[in-house]
Amino acid sequence: MRVSELMSSKVVAVEMDDKLQVVKEIFDNVKFRHLLVVEDGKLRGVLSDRDLLRAISPNVGTSRETIKDAATLNKRVHQIMTRSPITLPPEAILRDAINVFASHRISCIPIVSPTGQPVGVLSWRDILGALATESRRS
Repeated sequence: MRVSELMSSKVVAVEMDDKLQVVKEIFDNVKFRHLLVVEDGKLRGVLSDRDLLRAISPNVGTSRETIKDAATLNKRVHQIMTRSPITLPPEAILRDAINVFASHRISCIPIVSPTGQPVGVLSWRDILGALATESRRS
């Protein structure tokens, strides 16, 4: 099975100079956990919801929020993103993805075209879902 069959092809991306306020708004309104960071259409990094939570004040959005807390949302994506993420091409097979997840402490693999453009995201949840579906068929 190819990763292109398992990946989420709905790519949501932000740019390196976007503020964390933009990222927070996206994560507050969607059900996925990773954003791809692009520059000139090419993948430059990955940003997870956990990266965001570590970078902003825990008081943001609460009654205890101060001006200093709110200012943490003015940081830029490039300040907290994971640079040069491990990627796979769409034609990679499931075993390749499993090996990447087993060898590295990552929770998603950006799937990129030969020109470096992101075409999808594969998470370990996608793999588990595919394996569960396959086991039900057997």
